[in-house]
Amino acid sequence: MSHGIPRTTEIEPRTEQVRERELKKIGEYKELVDLVEAKIQAESYTVEALQLTSKLLTLNPEYYTIWNHRRRILRHRIAPQSPRDSSLDTRRDEEPPRELNKGILELITSDLNFVFSLLRKFPKCYWIWNHRLWLLQQASSDLHAPAVRKIWEGELRLVGKMLSLDSRNFHGWGYRRIVIAALERPELCDKSAGPSMVKSEFDYTTRMIRTSMSNFSAWHNRSVLIIRRLDELAACDDERRQMLDEELILIQEGLYTDSRDQSLWFYHQNLMCTFDPAFASRGMAPNLSQYERLTYIKSETDKLLEMLEDDRDCKWIYQALLQLAMLHKSTSGSWPVLFESLCAWVVSLQALDPLRHGRWADLAQRVRAA
Repeated sequence: MSHGIPRTTEIEPRTEQVRERELKKIGEYKELVDLVEAKIQAESYTVEALQLTSKLLTLNPEYYTIWNHRRRILRHRIAPQSPRDSSLDTRRDEEPPRELNKGILELITSDLNFVFSLLRKFPKCYWIWNHRLWLLQQASSDLHAPAVRKIWEGELRLVGKMLSLDSRNFHGWGYRRIVIAALERPELCDKSAGPSMVKSEFDYTTRMIRTSMSNFSAWHNRSVLIIRRLDELAACDDERRQMLDEELILIQEGLYTDSRDQSLWFYHQNLMCTFDPAFASRGMAPNLSQYERLTYIKSETDKLLEMLEDDRDCKWIYQALLQLAMLHKSTSGSWPVLFESLCAWVVSLQALDPLRHGRWADLAQRVRAA
């Protein structure tokens, strides 16, 4: 089980017959490796060589050297058809001859389909994702813009489907960011909708979070997108405060649902930086007054103290309370609660999280020195 997604593996009893079958498979695998290496050494970049790498990578997609061989074969087969490598005077902003586009498109599309079949079985293999990106880079270099955009749009649909099956696959989230960045490039963006896809991606994180609050990647994407969203809207101070209030409500919903969820506390910590004088200028609401910051800090502290009454064994609440106390001290020059309470929170942290005892001891020293 991973991220709530079942991973099933059938383990066959180890009999003598099973051992013999395994030895036979190992022998066949070694023969296949030798055959591929011989083809590459001989610079035999043929369809047969490509098919041999397909067979080998299907057995072992972690064999990164074979992915390098496969790219060498593909590049050799693409090069004669590529406008950048041909003797034709074809500029990048013009559409290359149709027969050139068709041949390259077929090669790239075929390989994308092969890689997808592997991704379904091995969705967290770095080398598969790496090769897929390489294919898209080749498409961007060798095809005209409409065809390239169509391919990237297909990738966006693909990664959307994959994240619907495993919403916390960080490979998928990282890949999605790359796809969005490509679709926002001037030569590929949808002129009717505008270059930015921030709003649609921000809405996507909302949907994914509503589906499952425990999603580090969705919260991370949201923390990056929200500043861009506000800047693109040229949001005034009131609009920024409204967005901040909405985010505080959203994260509180999650914390009241599961106060032990680390991903929620990380996003909460990110929001609290809005009230930190050292980071406020780069936050959601840079023009909050000192009084407004202290009001927010007190409100969040009161909410956490209320949570603490029902869950005194949650280290994240103590940690957040101490963060807010430090923010209050750096903003106003005074502690929001009795100093004895701060020391008691640190003692509770040391008891609940003994593996980080040194960290909490250091925090206690910072509290005393502040």
